[in-house]
Amino acid sequence: MIEAVGLTKRYGAKTAVYNLSFQVRPGAVTGFLGPNGAGKSTTMRMILGLDKPTSGQVTISGRPYRQLPNAPRQVGALLDAKAVHGGRSARSHLLSLAQLSGIPARRVDEVLGVVGLQDVAKRRSKGFSLGMGQRLGIAAALLGDPQVLLFDEPVNGLDPEGILWVRNLMKQLAAEGRTVFVSSHLMSEMALTADQLIVIGRGQLLADMSVKDFISHNSADFARVRTPQTDAQQREKLSAALTEAGGQVMSEPDGALRVTGLALPRISDVAHEADVRLWELSPHQASLEEAYMRMTQGAVDYRSTDDQKAGLMQQQPMGYLPPQQPQIPEVPQQGWYAPPPPGAGQNPYAAVAPGAPVQPAPPAAPPVAPPAAAPADPNKPEDAR
Repeated sequence: MIEAVGLTKRYGAKTAVYNLSFQVRPGAVTGFLGPNGAGKSTTMRMILGLDKPTSGQVTISGRPYRQLPNAPRQVGALLDAKAVHGGRSARSHLLSLAQLSGIPARRVDEVLGVVGLQDVAKRRSKGFSLGMGQRLGIAAALLGDPQVLLFDEPVNGLDPEGILWVRNLMKQLAAEGRTVFVSSHLMSEMALTADQLIVIGRGQLLADMSVKDFISHNSADFARVRTPQTDAQQREKLSAALTEAGGQVMSEPDGALRVTGLALPRISDVAHEADVRLWELSPHQASLEEAYMRMTQGAVDYRSTDDQKAGLMQQQPMGYLPPQQPQIPEVPQQGWYAPPPPGAGQNPYAAVAPGAPVQPAPPAAPPVAPPAAAPADPNKPEDAR
C-alpha cells in the first residue's frame, strides 16, 4: 500500500504539491488524474524517493522508498520510457537492471515475452518507436515481480491493440493483490481500467473515491425525450407538462428535450396524461471525461486564447488595403448538362421550364478594331523608337 500524509513540495516560490494525503490500496487499479502542472509527476517522484518532500511523508508498505530492502523487488515503476541507454539492446538493458538487483537472468526473457518484445530483444533501443519504448519500460517495471507498481502515462504511443493489452495487464496485476497506481490523461481509458480515482488540481487533493461515485458526484444524469419533429405543438405541450410536474426542461439543438429532476417512468406517465406521442425516451449518464472536466475546470493553469489567430497575423502598414478579389457568382447545379445561354435581362442561371420558348441570345457586339499605331517621329533616334 502507498500512503501519503500532508505531502508538500516547494521549488523556491513555486508550490508543486500542498498538504496532499491519500492511500493507494492493493487489489485495485487506482487512477491518478489532474490537469497539466497539477503535481502528478512530482508526487510520483516523491513516492519513489527521487524528490525529497518539503514537509509530510509518503511510505510504501509502511516505509519510505529509500528504506526498503532491495526496493526493485518490491516496487516497479515507469516514469520515463526514454530513460534507456540508446546503444544497448532491449535485453542488455533489462539484464543490467536485473544484475543490479540480484534478479535471475531468466526473468529478463520472461518479461520480454510478457510485453511482446522477444523478437526485437537484440535490437538497440535507440531505434525503437515510442510504443516499443513504452513496452520496454513496462518490462523494466515488471522485472522484479513487485507488489507495488507505478505507471506514468503507460499507453502513450501504443496502438489500439497495445492499449487493450495494457488495460488487461493492469487489471490482472490488481487481481493478483498488487497495488497498481496509474497516471493518465486518457479519460476514456481510465473509465475502463481504474477502480478508484485520486484527482488533484494545483497540487491539492480534489477527489478520492471510486469511478462510479466520482461520476455521480460531479455530473447530473438526465433523460433525452423526443416528440414527432413535424408537430411543434406537441413538443411545447410536453415541455409545459414536464415543467408543471417538477422537472427541468432544456431544448437541444437537434430538437430533443433534456429533462432532469424526473425519473423515466414519471416522464412516460406525464407524456401519456398529456396525450403526447414520444419518439424517444432514453437515459443519459455523464462520462468520466464530462465529470472530470466539470470538477477541474477551475484548476486548469494552461488555457488557449479565444482568438486562435491572435498574435499570428503580420502587422500591416498604415493605410494598407487588402487586394480586391474578383467576385465569382455561385452557380447552382443544373444537372449534367450545361445551362442555356442567358437572354437579355434574364437570370443567366435560371432553369428553363419544359415547353417554354427559349429566348434568343442577343446579337454579338461587332468587333472593335485595335487603335491605329501612331506614325513614327522622324526626329527621334532609331534606338528610341
